[in-house]
Amino acid sequence: MRVFLTGASGFVGSAVVQELIGAGHQVVGLARSDSSAEQLLAAGIEVHRGALDDLESLKSGAAAADGVIHTAFIHDFKDYEAACKTDTLAVQTIAEALAGSDRPFVITSGIAMLKPGTVGTENDMPDPNSAASHRIASEKAILAMAAKGVRSSVVRLPPSVHGDGDHGFVPALINIARQKGVAAYVGEGLNRWPAVHRLDAARLFRLALEKGAAGSIFHGVADEGVPMRDIVEVISRHLNVPVVSKTAQEAAEHFGWLAYFVGVDCPASSLQTQTQLGWTPVQTALLPDIDLGTYFNS
Repeated sequence: MRVFLTGASGFVGSAVVQELIGAGHQVVGLARSDSSAEQLLAAGIEVHRGALDDLESLKSGAAAADGVIHTAFIHDFKDYEAACKTDTLAVQTIAEALAGSDRPFVITSGIAMLKPGTVGTENDMPDPNSAASHRIASEKAILAMAAKGVRSSVVRLPPSVHGDGDHGFVPALINIARQKGVAAYVGEGLNRWPAVHRLDAARLFRLALEKGAAGSIFHGVADEGVPMRDIVEVISRHLNVPVVSKTAQEAAEHFGWLAYFVGVDCPASSLQTQTQLGWTPVQTALLPDIDLGTYFNS
């Protein structure tokens, strides 16, 4: 299958590239910059120049493909609403290019949009009151295309997609702990983060592309819910800094843009995903992965 992949040079996307190549697929990666293009060529895939806000490049990339996986996202949490609007327009543009073809289109979404405090499942819809709710529109847009001849599906990823090269929330927590001299959580630190290793996530994207039914939602979850306090204690031990608790009001100042995610309680299950796609996470879990120490080398 000729697969058009956005975000192909990213943390998750680069793992998806290798997963697809290993399964015999031909991969075409979207590249916005020369450095990204060089990285994709070095990975052995074809380069398609463009960007998420270059709609013509998205149309042509999708039109020439047998299937599309969308892992790109502008991770600007200071202007999260604008990033989500760009994402939604990109999803709509690609989906329209695939309409009536029954070709697969897999997009990325987030577990943290679900109602907090309960174990989220693939049947649960995003909570419109969530601070991360702006990304709901992308889910709605792609699922609606199932009725228009697109084999559309959603892969929801947890707050922590971990592994070598991670530059997401765990490294951000570590950097804040280094800067502030304390490793902090909110309240009692009992709120839970689901997590998945990037290599397990990559395999899920491939399976969703190959086997996912139109209108499906899948959860890329290995750890259903790791208490934030446990994560912070590992960070504390490696940095040799004390563990402290912050109130919700203090957290906003201490963590900045990360405050919502540090305090969110969003455990989730992937039981339906594992059953439907035959996907079983096999990589290192979150806490032992952090404890290996590579997160603290920089």
